[in-house]
Amino acid sequence: MSAKDKELRIAERDLLDRLQSGLENEQPIRNQELNADEERMIRGYQFLSAKPLLLVPNIGEDAINNPPSITYPLRNSAVVPVCGKIEAELAQLDDADATSFMEDLGITAPARDLVIRRSYDLLGLISFLTAGPDEVRAWPIPHETPAVEAAGAIHSDIQRGFIRAEIVAYDDLMSAGSMVDAKKVGTVRMEGKTYIVKDGDICHFLFNV
Repeated sequence: MSAKDKELRIAERDLLDRLQSGLENEQPIRNQELNADEERMIRGYQFLSAKPLLLVPNIGEDAINNPPSITYPLRNSAVVPVCGKIEAELAQLDDADATSFMEDLGITAPARDLVIRRSYDLLGLISFLTAGPDEVRAWPIPHETPAVEAAGAIHSDIQRGFIRAEIVAYDDLMSAGSMVDAKKVGTVRMEGKTYIVKDGDICHFLFNV
């Protein structure tokens, strides 16, 4: 064993001892201070208490517009109150009826949307979109992902042969009404490998086979 490998093993052992001490004092790993090197060191263990925590308490209908204030004093955690009865009713309605129902209740969005959004936030993810004649699909990627790596989320061949990406923001496309009109008003642009993909970007990757 090289001196460097021995040093790394000692550092890992010391870190695990520290984490164990914290756990024995009822401190989950997510709430213990770790630097980037230490986080990488324990990533392979997949410790449960190191993972983000999302609490989804079920509340009554009478609390839907004034949910109880619930805090969970942990790093990398969040709380999203949900009224299960109302969510079950919304799930059985079509879009128009669901919108009308939410307006009557003073709800701006289904709780499931909030749960998804907070889950993405806790995991450090965003989504970009691809659109074609057959389907529109969302692809989850980490924050700050360059275009060439985002292309790899679809297929490794696209990443290897990446030339450039045709990008338009979702809101810009909806405002224009179509890709043709978005190009006319100049909101469609060509970006290279290092472009950082934004949440809601609609991407068309050009690549060599």
